[in-house]
Formats: sequence, C-alpha cells, structure tokens
Amino acid sequence: MGTPPGAEAVARVLLLRHGQSTWNVEARWQGRADPPLSPAGEGQARQAAPALTGAVAVWSSDLARARRTAQLLAPGDVTVRVDARLRERDVGPWTALTRAEIDEQFPGWLTDGRRPPGWEGDDAVRARCWPALRAAAASLVAGDVAVVVSHGGLIRAVVAELGPPAWPVPNLGGVWLERVADGLALGPRVALIDTVAPNVGAAPVAQPD
Repeated sequence: MGTPPGAEAVARVLLLRHGQSTWNVEARWQGRADPPLSPAGEGQARQAAPALTGAVAVWSSDLARARRTAQLLAPGDVTVRVDARLRERDVGPWTALTRAEIDEQFPGWLTDGRRPPGWEGDDAVRARCWPALRAAAASLVAGDVAVVVSHGGLIRAVVAELGPPAWPVPNLGGVWLERVADGLALGPRVALIDTVAPNVGAAPVAQPD
C-alpha cells in the first residue's frame, strides 16, 4: 500500500464498500437499514485484510455491515473510528425491498430514474460525507494511507462529483482519493477481492448498498 518507487509521496484515502451483507444476499435495498455481514461477507473482509497492513488509520460508517468490515480489515494496532456521516444514503420507502418489489409498487420508476419521497439525493450525501473524508485525509502526513469503509451509494455519489461516470461498486471494492491542495482528487478504482455478481439482482448503478 506504500507509494510506488519514484512517485511523489502523497496522503491517500482508500474509500471502500463493505463486505457482503445478509440483505445483499437477498438483493434487498438497504439504505439506512442495518443488516449484518453475511458469513461470506466476513470471509471477504478477512481475505482482503492482508492488502491493508500498511494503513495508519481506519474510519467506518456507523452501520453494522461497514463497521464489522472495518474491524476485520484494520491492522492490529489501529482502532476503527466510527463516523455516522459515512453511512449509506436514505432510500425512503424502498428500504428492504427487492427490485421486483419496487417495480411492483412503483411501476416504471427504476427504468425512468425516478426516486421516492424520502430519498437522499447525491448532493445531500456529499454535503455530509465530504467533511468526514477531508478530515480523514487532513489527519495524514505525506505517504500515509487511511482506509474508509462505507457504502456503494455513497462511493458513487463521491465519484460522480469528481467527473467519471459511476459504476457498480463490488463488495470490498472502491476508489483511491489523493489529498491535493484544494481537497481530494480521484485516483484509480480498486477491487481487493474477486467477486462474482457482487450486486445480484440489482440495478447496476442505481442500487444503494
């Protein structure tokens, strides 16, 4: 996880999605709901942990699926710092529904890109999470790496502000953020483990997790 040879040392934050949850298995939209990691999700986090031994700090959403992932990823001498600003977006009445159930109750809404009352939009997600991400980066010195365990919807909202199109974020996947003078810049995408169908039954970009 260190700085590549010949590259200028910068502080970097690895923004990751949590491991598979019990509701991921059922393809249910989670939002602010708090299902735990599945047994497979715990295994994913343990599998990914050796790649993060150089992290000097680990932050997490306060939701159980992210918090447990962070605990399993954190090097032994690092205490996980929990921050509610890193939680997944609120999906309102779509919470706990599968895509088929959403299509039944809200015909055509997913296809048209419509969202229900109570849905937390990208601007609102970014307004609360950016201060937390900037604070994490500001606590580092050049060359340090921190890990932030959050959620797919939040990660896509962050990436959308920085320019490239959003993509389906797999479990234990995410993106590097590099500290620059005016904030954070987008780095490469990351997938710490191989996953098959990480968003089973989900709309590729739309489903918050």
